[in-house]
Order: sequence, then C-alpha cells, then structure tokens
Amino acid sequence: MPVAQAVPGLRLLKAYRREWLGKDILAGVVLTTLLVPQGMAYAELAGLPPITGLYTTIMCLLGYAAMGPSRILVLGPDSSLGPLIAATILPLVGSGGDPARAVALASVLAILVAVIMTVAAVAKLGFIADLLSKPTMLGYMNGLALTILVGQLPKLFGFSVDADGLVGEVVGFVEGLANGEAVPAAAAVGLVGIALVLALQRWVPKVPAIMVMVVLSIVATTVFDLAARGVELVGVLPKGFPPLTIPEIQRGDIALLIGGALGIATISLADTISTASAFAARAGDEVHGNQEMVGIGVANLAAGLFQGFPVSTSGSRTAVAERSGAKTQLTGVVGALLIIVMIVLAPGLLRNLPQPALAAVVITASLSLADVPGTLRLWKQRKVEFLLSVAAFLGVALLGVLPGIAIAVALSILNVFRRAWLPYETVLGKVEGLEGYHDVHSYPEAMSLPGLVIYRFDAPLFFANAKTFRDEVRSLARSEPHPRWIVVAAEPVTDVDTTASDVLFELDDELDHAGISLVFAELKDPVRRKIDQYGLSRQIEPRHFFPTIGAAVAAYQAETGARWRRGTASHTARDAV
Repeated sequence: MPVAQAVPGLRLLKAYRREWLGKDILAGVVLTTLLVPQGMAYAELAGLPPITGLYTTIMCLLGYAAMGPSRILVLGPDSSLGPLIAATILPLVGSGGDPARAVALASVLAILVAVIMTVAAVAKLGFIADLLSKPTMLGYMNGLALTILVGQLPKLFGFSVDADGLVGEVVGFVEGLANGEAVPAAAAVGLVGIALVLALQRWVPKVPAIMVMVVLSIVATTVFDLAARGVELVGVLPKGFPPLTIPEIQRGDIALLIGGALGIATISLADTISTASAFAARAGDEVHGNQEMVGIGVANLAAGLFQGFPVSTSGSRTAVAERSGAKTQLTGVVGALLIIVMIVLAPGLLRNLPQPALAAVVITASLSLADVPGTLRLWKQRKVEFLLSVAAFLGVALLGVLPGIAIAVALSILNVFRRAWLPYETVLGKVEGLEGYHDVHSYPEAMSLPGLVIYRFDAPLFFANAKTFRDEVRSLARSEPHPRWIVVAAEPVTDVDTTASDVLFELDDELDHAGISLVFAELKDPVRRKIDQYGLSRQIEPRHFFPTIGAAVAAYQAETGARWRRGTASHTARDAV
C-alpha cells in the first residue's frame, strides 16, 4: 500500500483546497485560547506539572493530524481521564513523591494506551467501546463529575487537603474551612472565575469564555498584587520544547499501570467514537472505528515519548473548532505550533495566572460531564437502567475512579446478560384485519386455534436461559384446555448451545409422554444446522420443523380441522422486566 494511502494526513494534504487555509488558521488561533489553560489545568488534575499538559497537547495534535481519519476532531488532555491517570500513577509515586517519576509513569501509561489501541485496531476490536452502555456511562460520568468537583474545591479556596476518597476529601475540605485555612483572595478569584465562565457559556457561547476568564484573572493578579495576598500562581513555565525521551521506570511498575491503561483506553475509545460519530453525521462523513483507534494510539504514543500523558477526544474543543470554521486537521497543527512558540519564546506569559483560576477551569469542565436530567429521564423511562446508573455513580464516588470504571463495564455486561437470561416472551394469535401473528399482550382480542399455542422467545437459547424457556413451555403445556401442539416461533432464536440442546431433548421427551408435540417454525438456517449437528432433528420429528408460522398453522389445521376462535389466545407467557 502506498504511504499516502496508509497515512490519512497525507491523503488529506493531497486533497487540500486553498480556500480552506484561512479558515483553518483562524480556527487554530481561536482553539489555542482554549488549549493552553485547559491543558495546564488537566495536567494538574492528573497530578502532574502544568507544563506537561502543554507538551501533551502539542504532540497529540500533531500525531492525530498525521494518522487520525476525522477532519476536525480535536484530541488533548481530558477532564474525564485526569482522575484515572492520577488514580493510576499517584499510588506509585507516593505522598510528596518526585514529580519527574510521576511524569515518567504518566508517559509510560500513554505508551501502554497506544499499544492497547493499536492492538485493538489490528484485531478490529472497536466494539469494546460498546461495553459501556449509556445508563452506566451516565452514572460513571456523574460520579466522575462529583469526584473532580470535590477534589478541586480546596485548590479553589487556596489550601490543600491530604485525604483519600470522596468522603475523606469532603471532610477535609469542611475542616479546612472551619479552621480558617481558606485564602479569601483565592476564593474570590476561583468563584468569580466559575461564575464568569458559566455566564459567558450560557449567554454568549461564541466568546471563548475560558480565555476571557484567564486573561481577567491575570490582570487581577497584576492590579491587586494577589500573590502578596496568599494566592498561589503558576509561575514561569520551563523554557523550550522537550527532547524525545524514553521514560524510565521500575520494571514492576508496568504491571500496575496496565489496569489503568485498559480503563483509559476504553473511556478514550468510547469518547472518540461517540464524538466522531456526532460530528461526522453533521458533515455527512463516515466514522472509521479501527482507523480512529490507530489515530488515538499514535496521538498517545507521541505524547508518551515527549513527557506527556494519555489523551482523549474533547467534544467541547472539537465544537469550538467547528464553530470557528475549521475544515481540516491543519487547525490542530496551527494550535500546536502556537503553543510551541509560546513555550519557546514567551514561557513567562502565564506566570501571573492564579492556581484558583485553573481550578475554576476544571470545575466548569466537571459540570459539563454531569447529566442529571438524563439520569432523571432514565427514572421515568426505565427504572432498571436508572438503578444501573446509580450503581455506577456510587461505584465511582465511593470506591474510586478505577474501581468505578470496572463496575460500569461489569454492570453493562451484566445488564446484557440479564436481558438474555430473562428475555421477552409471549404467545401469538391471529388478529382480524392484520397479516401475520401478533403478541396477545398488545392484542387481547387475538384469535387462537383450539389445541394450538404459538410461543415466541426473544433471545438465543443458551445455558443461562434454557431452563427459563423450558419452564415457560411446561407452563403452557399445563394450561387448560391442554394444547396438542406448542409451536415455537423461533425467528428471534439466533443460537442454540449444547446446554440448551440437552434441555430441548428432555423437554421434547416430556411433552411426547403428555401427548403434546413440540414444533419449531422459522428457524434460521445456521441454527437448524446446529440442531442437526446435536441430533435434535432425530429426537424431534422432522415433520415438526416448518419454514414459517403460517405453514405450521396450516399443517395443524389439516391434521385437526380446527378453526380460529375469538378471544381464546393464551396469556400465560411472562413479560420480561
């Protein structure tokens, strides 16, 4: 394959139009006003020096511009990943640990994420992002928002808290306020900063709210000499661009980083696919899931090799780029170049930026993660999924970010398993004026044939639900008057495993002794072949397999002479929760 075909950035370069250049440059300038303060703030959220956020931003933008398939998707340090990174590396660094070790661990973490993403892309495992269902993702994000907000409150008020867990941080914050540790000037900067960002985002969304707040806070620092009033400042950033660095850590650290890398990769992939899909739909483009994984992997690898940390897609920054007229990934390249110019030529530009202002950036970002209306909507629409969301929320809030994401994935998988274990099942009848056969729960007036029950089970038959199927068929067999045929409308049955096959053997034998025939209609060809392989077609008479429900009904009528009767369809089949 030619290099130009393998590298999306080169393909885009060959198709680049001159009229896009001005729009991409302008969008890159606007985007930079957001990239700088957010990059620094999210670095601190991850427990790292602010400058690493800028290194990360630069490299991931360049890496994704080369290998990412989306025209305008913006990657970078992310508020949803910050707590995950901190939860992974800080226990290895220890209290008051060496910042250089923390950076090295974070860089290795980014490289591990890159490896996971690349392997997943080669194996075409993009479906892994689907393991996080929307309800559990809502709960996870709500818990994450609360965790971030509470963790930033002490910094917002100018002091620090040495505590673990949400409850400990809340107690530490309240005790700090009670003991008079808060710095009034810091609290004023932070609270006014939050109010200003929220107000601008609400009423003047086209104005870069975060940049306006940052500039005003720097002006306030200079005018009111906030440093003398106890407000901590960012200070002068290290000058120059970092060299290519192979991070050095202890061999035993890698095993401890892998769990965090898997969690970060899952969240990053889910964020990227959902965000890419949303913006691609607006532009009429398609999302290439496996290529997106390659793009994320290269972006993380680039960050990890230049003293950076794991990154993900940012919906807010992508929206800013789109609103600013971005046409291609040149927008991100312009943003990266402008940040390089700043740290090389003007590293002191943000020296008077108050730390509470960075806390305000993080807190406003955390508020955008939460979706309380969406959670309440789940309560109204489906209470089981609401409870799943609450469980994921409590997992993050009470047990921590890493256990929280494990709980979110586990709950999503268990919910899928629960639906397959207790699927919807019903009896079908004939409705006057409608073709086919229909659910008697929806059409209580449906007609039936005396002695015939048409039963539909909406799931593959496997070890977990085979006995559920058997018990319901037994219940139908015991109904009055006793049926002569039980026809399984098997079109939804997409598989039959060996456990279910054994159950069907026993069930057919039991029904035969009761004088009842077990009949199948609309079995898919692959499922029928499996049944033949198991030997079921020798146990169940071959004449009891029909291509359609109509064919089975016609055969029953030909054998018995039965006629349709109104309002006699059985209602014994259970509704799944």
